Amino acid sequence: MRILIADDSALLREGLRLLLEDAGHEVVDAAATGTELVVRALELRPDLVVSDIRMPPSHTDEGLRAAKEIRARWPEASIVLLSQYVVVSYATELVESGEQATGYLLKDRVFDIRSFLESIERVADGGVAIDPDVVGQVLASRRRTPLDDLTPREREVLELMGEGLTNAAIAQRLFISGGAVEKHTQRLFAKLGLSEDASVHRRVTAVLTLLGS
Repeated sequence: MRILIADDSALLREGLRLLLEDAGHEVVDAAATGTELVVRALELRPDLVVSDIRMPPSHTDEGLRAAKEIRARWPEASIVLLSQYVVVSYATELVESGEQATGYLLKDRVFDIRSFLESIERVADGGVAIDPDVVGQVLASRRRTPLDDLTPREREVLELMGEGLTNAAIAQRLFISGGAVEKHTQRLFAKLGLSEDASVHRRVTAVLTLLGS
């Protein structure tokens, strides 16, 4: 997999490069600013972009703004943003910028190498990977929503869907059959008012409902 990385810290860029190359991926380039990230991403068209959110000059949300600009000009871009802290609005904005191929992970997740690699590979394959801590914070702070109509098992399925797991992976995590996961998925879609429509990516819309609750 060809990966473009972006972080204003040379140490972190090199650390990511070594980790990714050790896993068999090719780091095609590295950027230190949001502006540079946009230019290099559109020029190189990598399989995946992995970027810090906070970069020069303001060290606020340059990475997020760069990701949204990339998506505006290249909708199919697969992008994973890394953040030092949980900011739910960042996750929501990133997911809303594209139908899928999106990841929002805390930087601490990088140290769980296996989980980190699984997450970025899932995004590169067109999936969504939201950090479990982000999902947990959303659930802890939300007001009453249609999500309250979900059964405990349906909530579990939606939370794992929010982390980007496929139905097969959810079945393995919950020790239930793939058919059972499919039934729970269809029921939660119905409770959230997500009818089957070719123009709507229901899994991503369900995740957005979770993040925006």
